[in-house]
Amino acid sequence: MPRPSVEAERKDQIQRATCEVIAATGIRDLRMTDVARQAGVSAGTIHYYFDSKQALIHAAFEYNFRHSMQRRKDILATGGNALALLERVVESYAPADAESVSAWRVWAELWVHGLREPELRELNEAIYGEWREIVVGLVRDAQDQGLLVAGDAVQVANTIVAMVDGLAIQVLLGSRDMTLARMRETCRAYLRGLAA
Repeated sequence: MPRPSVEAERKDQIQRATCEVIAATGIRDLRMTDVARQAGVSAGTIHYYFDSKQALIHAAFEYNFRHSMQRRKDILATGGNALALLERVVESYAPADAESVSAWRVWAELWVHGLREPELRELNEAIYGEWREIVVGLVRDAQDQGLLVAGDAVQVANTIVAMVDGLAIQVLLGSRDMTLARMRETCRAYLRGLAA
């Protein structure tokens, strides 16, 4: 099996470090030197791969998305009925560990900065398109298997995506009324309510 190129590994290392810095300090205060320190490389190395801070930030969002999607694809590969898979995918988005909290912080930064940056809005559109496709596919499969009530799969998927996003943001903000446990139970109750 061919070994991945050093350049690809280094680029991945820089993107991962950028996500870590974004999660810790946000985009507004992000400095290339902080990313270089986090990645264990020189600032010149970062400039070799990314010609601007904006290019680096966009690449980091794409990295965060690819990493997130890989985690979901790993869940889907485990098999099982579509409703059980949907429940596991929804559960996997709960900000329950350091990795998922960090990923959520990066998403929150994308949304905030996407309000002012058309390119980030386009990136968000692509990301959400793929995420919704997965959820729509699971909802349709569960309906076809008689596990979920019939209805508009796209509408159900949009509701699930919006619910997960909204509840996760409340958990990240430390809401006393929306704890991680309550988020999980809310999501489970909603999916149970859809069961056929």
